[in-house]
Amino acid sequence: MEVDGEVVGQTGPGLVVFVGIASDDTREDAGLLADKIAGLRIFSDAGGKFNLSALDTRAELLLVSQFTLLADTKKGRRPSFTDAAPPSAAGPLFDHFVSLARATGLKVAAGRFQAHMLVNIQNDGPVTILLDTRTWQRTEPRCPPP
Repeated sequence: MEVDGEVVGQTGPGLVVFVGIASDDTREDAGLLADKIAGLRIFSDAGGKFNLSALDTRAELLLVSQFTLLADTKKGRRPSFTDAAPPSAAGPLFDHFVSLARATGLKVAAGRFQAHMLVNIQNDGPVTILLDTRTWQRTEPRCPPP
């Protein structure tokens, strides 16, 4: 991932996580998301089944802040981003999420908040999954520490 021609983050095999922060997202949501990403069984085992997590495979994480994920396109032709958190709230929450992801023990690289980033991805799959903490039950067990 580059900003103004400078490499600011790169990883090996793992996950690219585009993070959209809504105006009602909390530090608790960041913790739930970091835990879910580390423990989600989306990597294939020897039999080709999704049975392994990022923790199991020692996958690396590339985290990219992406407010455009909150685009509302229901009306008209111009997306609205009113559901996205303002930068003054989203920046610190993204930084908190990055620190929680690092606390899982996985190698984590992150982009620069509010920067125009050039992200190069080699998608081996493809597997793309949307995670939205607003739709989760808050009773899920936490992942064991690495």
